[in-house]
Formats: sequence, structure tokens, C-alpha cells
Amino acid sequence: MRGPDAYPTVSGVAAAARVLTRRHPDLCRMRLAGESRAGRPLWLLSVGHGSRNVLVVAGPHPDEQAGGATALWLAEHAVADRQRQADADLTWHFLLCLDPDGTVLNETGPAGPRPPAVHYRHTYRPAAAEQPEWAGSFRVPGDELPETHALLAVIDELRPFLQCTLHGTDVGGSWVQLTADVPGLAEPFGKYAAELDIPLQTGTYDALYWTGSGPGVFVQPAAGKPERFASEPENAAGSTWGRPHRYGGLTALVEVPMWATRRVCDQDPHPSPAQAVTALAARLRKDGAAASSALDRAWRLLSPAAAGSALLRGVEQAAGAFAGLADDYENLADDSPVQLTMAHIAALDIAARRIPLRASGMLLRLLDEERNGEGDPSGDHGRLRGRLERRIDAGARDLLATTDAHWVPVGDQVELQARTVLATVDRLT
Repeated sequence: MRGPDAYPTVSGVAAAARVLTRRHPDLCRMRLAGESRAGRPLWLLSVGHGSRNVLVVAGPHPDEQAGGATALWLAEHAVADRQRQADADLTWHFLLCLDPDGTVLNETGPAGPRPPAVHYRHTYRPAAAEQPEWAGSFRVPGDELPETHALLAVIDELRPFLQCTLHGTDVGGSWVQLTADVPGLAEPFGKYAAELDIPLQTGTYDALYWTGSGPGVFVQPAAGKPERFASEPENAAGSTWGRPHRYGGLTALVEVPMWATRRVCDQDPHPSPAQAVTALAARLRKDGAAASSALDRAWRLLSPAAAGSALLRGVEQAAGAFAGLADDYENLADDSPVQLTMAHIAALDIAARRIPLRASGMLLRLLDEERNGEGDPSGDHGRLRGRLERRIDAGARDLLATTDAHWVPVGDQVELQARTVLATVDRLT
């Protein structure tokens, strides 16, 4: 890791895995599972010789950086607890980073504690069709991203009874999403979160339509039932999450926060949810207009080469999402799938604030890359850049003040994620 409270780099995780393999050649092995779109290696580390396989996927979203450290934590645990793993007939497999290209783009910022404004200045969030887990929702079989193809091939080879994908959220709490229920998981998950003083997110934007299986644990709806907002085209059925079901397995997504807020665990009913979501929708429309205006101005300043930039595609998706998401929020005022609690409104508020921050941050990065961080401050480039910086500073400050959030040490993020994975395996074995 880069320091005592820092996320490891993609190359650092791979290097640590190689060291573990050299130290324990009888138990550990490492191989290439594929290559990214830019030719970076997708490394698979395996620990153990059992016939029952657990697959852990780190780095599915490049701005969620705790997963690499969690994979190493779990691999070292499997080595240290080798007899128990052998008795359970287990082999652990760790795909050390599913999206190394995107993760490297996020490594430009500080590796550990940072103000939220600095985080959003360095963030990169790919368009959904370029996220390896979600890309299958947009592509026909046989036309997968190389990262998606590699992951599906690993699942088909290993036939894991459990796939765990390691996710994170910038501001919020911790929660688990399951493609099939794991009875009893909520108890140890809640215990571990309490010990680390990380709130359980009982109301989520991501799992609003999913069924609760205990505090902070959500199960995918039955086939044919809504699972996401209507404006969001990606779906779990088209993702890599469902692949283990072909072999009698399931997928667990474990989310941990960078900044934690207790507002997302307040299960009291909101006193006026319709008014609250309508107000959030109005703010989304306002922020969407500002994002579209900034993108239009940027187009006149960017070179033709920028048209192929992944950063620009990320901005375009974010800017195009505001109107549909505002409609979704307004629809909640009339027809919500659940009784909206204080936690739900807090989560919806955080999501509405996060999208313009991501869009502004990626656009600012793009402008800086075009001019190498320079430009006439009195010209169009400088004026747009200054406006984006002010928007990020103000938005991040309001987000932190509204949620009263605090930084969660990387070690705590990793420990909660790892212990939750272990608890899921225990419940299934």
C-alpha cells in the first residue's frame, strides 16, 4: 500500500500477489486470465486445492478502490488458515482487478484520506456500456468487452458456488446485494460493521427495488420485477452477476463507504417523502442543465482527438442521465416500491449530488489534459475551468455538510469487506 491509510495501486496489488505466490508455491499460483482493452493484464490468483471454488472480483468499478487490498487480505487469510480451507474443500480465486485501465485513471489522485473535492477532481467513472460487469446489458453475446469475456470464461471454468464482487461508495454506508438469499448473513455483517463503526445502509439508491433480507442486506427481485429505475438501461440479468447461477452458485456484492454517514441507516418513515423527492428532481434538472451547458462549451475548446476519450464518454453519459433520473424521482412521489424512510431520502439525495460532481470532475480533467493544466485564465478555457472548480468545491462542501460524513480508514473499509465475504462463505458452506 501507499502509506498506512492508502489504497494500493493496480501494479502494487499484482506485485504483492506474486510475492505471496513465491512464498507459498505449494498453495498459491497466479496466471493471466485475459487482457484489458488497453492490453493490461488481468491477473487471477488462486489459493488452495479444494474442489469447491470461491471467486472474488476486485476493481469492477475503477473509482471504487478498496477491492484490491481486500483481495490481498483474503488471500493472506486463506494461506494462514490453510487447514480450515482444506477441511472445507475450498479453493479461493481472486481476479485482482477487473478494470485496470479505468483504475489507473483513478490513481492520479491521493491514495488515502483526501477532501471530497479533491476526490471528485481525480475521479473517473466509465459510461455503463464500458463497465465490464454491466456491459452485457448493452452488447450481444460474443461481442463482450475483453474484460467481460475474461470474467465469464473464468466463471465457466471454475463454476464457483459463490462470486463476490468488491464495490464501494463515495458517501454513505455499507450494504450487501445478493442474487439469491443467504439466510443469516445480516447478523454477522451487522456485527462486523458495528465493531468498525461503519453504518449499515438500510435505504439505498442502488437497491431500492430489491428485497430486504435483514438490515443492509438486499436480494435481487424475481425475474420480471423491476430492479432499477426506468431510465437506467443496465440490468442484473445482462450482467456478469447472474453467470454463477448456471452452475448452482450466486453472486454477492459487498459495498463499503469512503465517507460514512449515519443518515443512511435511519429507518424512521420520512414525514413528507413526495415533497422531498420532488425537490430532489428539481435540483437534478437544474444541475443537468448546468452540466449540459458546460459540456457544450467544452466541445468548442477540445481537440478532435478528445472525441475518443473515455473521460468524455463518461461525462456525456452523466450529463445525459439527469432528465431521466429526475423523472424517476418524481415517479417515486406517486408510486414508490417501498415506504420511503429517512435513509432512503438521504441515499437519493447523495446520488443526486454525486452525479454532477462526477461530471464536473471528469470534464475538468479532460480540459486539463488538453492544455496540460495550462491555459489563459481570462480566456474561454480558463473561465470554464474556473467555473467547474467552483462547482466542485461548492458541491463537495455541501455534500459533506448535508450528510455530516467522515472518512473511513482504508483498513476499516477493507476489513469490513473481507469479513463480510468470509461470513458469506461460512453461511454457504
